[in-house]
Amino acid sequence: MKIKTNSGGQECPPHMCSSVILSHMSHKTFYLETFGCQMNVHDSEKVIGTLVHEGYRQVETVDEADLILYNTCSIRDKAEQKVFHRLADYKKLQAKGKKFGVLGCVAQQEGEKIFERAPHVSLVCGSASYRNLPQMLVQLEGAQVEGGRLRNASLDAPADLFADLSALDSIDSHPSKIAKGGAASLVKTRDSGLAARDSLVRITGLDDRETDECFETEFTARTNPHRGYITIIEGCDKFCAYCVVPFTRGKERSRTSESVLAEACQMADLGYTEIQLLGQNVNSYKDPATDRAGKSRAGKTFAELLAAIGEIRGIQRVRFTTSHPRDFGRDIVDAIDAVPTLCNHVHLPVQSGSTRMLDAMQRLYTRDQYLERISWIKAAKRDISITSDVIVGFPGETEADFAETLDLLDEVGYDSVFSFKYSPRPNTPSLQLEDAIPEEEKARRLEALMARQREIQIIRNKNYIGTIHEVMVEGYNEPRSQWIGRTAQNKTLNFTAAAVQAMAAPQPGSYVSVIVTSSFPNSLVGELVV
Repeated sequence: MKIKTNSGGQECPPHMCSSVILSHMSHKTFYLETFGCQMNVHDSEKVIGTLVHEGYRQVETVDEADLILYNTCSIRDKAEQKVFHRLADYKKLQAKGKKFGVLGCVAQQEGEKIFERAPHVSLVCGSASYRNLPQMLVQLEGAQVEGGRLRNASLDAPADLFADLSALDSIDSHPSKIAKGGAASLVKTRDSGLAARDSLVRITGLDDRETDECFETEFTARTNPHRGYITIIEGCDKFCAYCVVPFTRGKERSRTSESVLAEACQMADLGYTEIQLLGQNVNSYKDPATDRAGKSRAGKTFAELLAAIGEIRGIQRVRFTTSHPRDFGRDIVDAIDAVPTLCNHVHLPVQSGSTRMLDAMQRLYTRDQYLERISWIKAAKRDISITSDVIVGFPGETEADFAETLDLLDEVGYDSVFSFKYSPRPNTPSLQLEDAIPEEEKARRLEALMARQREIQIIRNKNYIGTIHEVMVEGYNEPRSQWIGRTAQNKTLNFTAAAVQAMAAPQPGSYVSVIVTSSFPNSLVGELVV
């Protein structure tokens, strides 16, 4: 991916974020490609900001880059394999002196095994170690081989050692000795198959689940000048049977509400009008309850933090994703009702409509408990759209279990659903389960679920015809001669503007009113209201 980031009703603390202007003067260049979720996309924004601050310049292609980075996803096997295919495709570029790094979830999951599968990789850094990137970059740049000796410093060394980069007097040439726990280590290796690369530097940053630190940085290269993201909680403590996130992202750890509000205020000052709060389980947020001086204070709940951000002058929309049903409280619905800037949309993954399967998945709630939360949302004063995630073909899922999931779709009437076939992942408890569902059966169930949900969306979207909605303009579709808009309910509403000749054309980031004139299963169509 290629990334280009008035205070209000309350006094804003000193800023904690800034937009980064990419320097065109630096001779150090990098290319970064991102795979996976919105958290990864935002992590990449922060990684890019960090690299630019360290004197690097982002380029558009691997051919232009000195350093080639991949921010990886391991939630499904397909995404993981795509990264290794990319690394294999570009291995030939190593002979030109290019360095390669693997970041994110695959890095944390596979660790030093990446060096075995892709020996030309020099840097492996899990997401929990991004805060150490500046030191790791120093090591990467300063590593040099002199008479069989690799001279550099580890992250555990005093800061002044980085001045001469000569802390290590010897190296261990065996890859299994690569250090973990967030400190970088350096290993010299030889590969007779590549004369151009007599030796390799291998630097790792692999935090375990015990880290309490979040990746906070004042340097963030945001991709969108109108909509910005703030990670408020990292990691996961839920340990669903199918999920690698607790192993790749570490334990749950929250930022202070003060630091989150400071970043939100600064974003408002920079002209952002929409903020989306991110977390693997964003509503599991627990304010560390200390102020900037480290003194104890009353912490904010997630709902209180939502409301506080929604009250910042200049912010017109606040979204959040993804919520876990176990931690979803009625106070979140109350906040959406009370604060108009909070978007009336909730993404609440259910994964299965069968209590038996939810128990096997270790989801920590029953079907009835999930439906109770849906009832809170539907009882709200505002019309709140509901979206979800569903997994089909989990080990042991019977036809009866699957039928319960289809029935849940009808009972809830989701606005949209992200559906997936179960994919076995390393280290997860589900690997030990019997009664694996054949791939062809998983594919059949996925098709059946998508067809049912499509019918539901056709009916639901038709109900919007004739209604007027405020949309944020996201762009213009030239072939269709339509502007692309998004409603507060997170629905795509493409529209035309018959009277645009008599007025200024809608601009990306602006908010306009649109009347819905027709609908499709996944989007709405309308006309600008003058």
